[in-house]
Amino acid sequence: MDKLAGLDMLQWSSAVGEIDLFYLDESGFCLWMPTEYSYFFKGEQKRLEQTKRKGRRISILGLLQPFVSFIYGLVVGSFNGERYITMMDEQARQAKQQFEETGRIRVIIQDNSPIHTSKQVKAKWAEWESLGLYLFFLPKYCSQMNRIETEWHQLKTHELRGQMFEDELELAYAVIDGVDARAKSGRYQAERFRFPSKLVPS
Repeated sequence: MDKLAGLDMLQWSSAVGEIDLFYLDESGFCLWMPTEYSYFFKGEQKRLEQTKRKGRRISILGLLQPFVSFIYGLVVGSFNGERYITMMDEQARQAKQQFEETGRIRVIIQDNSPIHTSKQVKAKWAEWESLGLYLFFLPKYCSQMNRIETEWHQLKTHELRGQMFEDELELAYAVIDGVDARAKSGRYQAERFRFPSKLVPS
């Protein structure tokens, strides 16, 4: 079975309630939001005033269950294997409880990022599967098949468009507010996963 057929089968199984299907991906935000994520009235010139410092990147790791929930974690800087595993361990814990209560497994669709396929992460796969959490890897260069990509685009184009931020804390709060706004308008639940660190606001 090729990847496309496998993805179709997973989506069908999710639609009829046989499994819970999530889409996972990472993205990032900077104090200076790129002008391509902003829009202006026709005939107006684009002009955004940059703040004093460019600052550090705020990274987000998200898990989208379409029309149901959006689970995400924020860090200053970039994600690494340890943080990915921490978040996935929690998903495995929830998957075990879910399987015991409903008989449904949890499947997470993701790309082939080095973080997702590192030796450290591969060592966890058997453990996660024993708890009812399975991973499905998309073909290379097929990001359009990952439905969470639309969430990143909408978040940057609408909730954060045309903004410049003074510091990482202000940016982190803006991302949190943006995710909450999208969840409210889309009528699904947003839940922030808190890593064991003080890098972002609690």
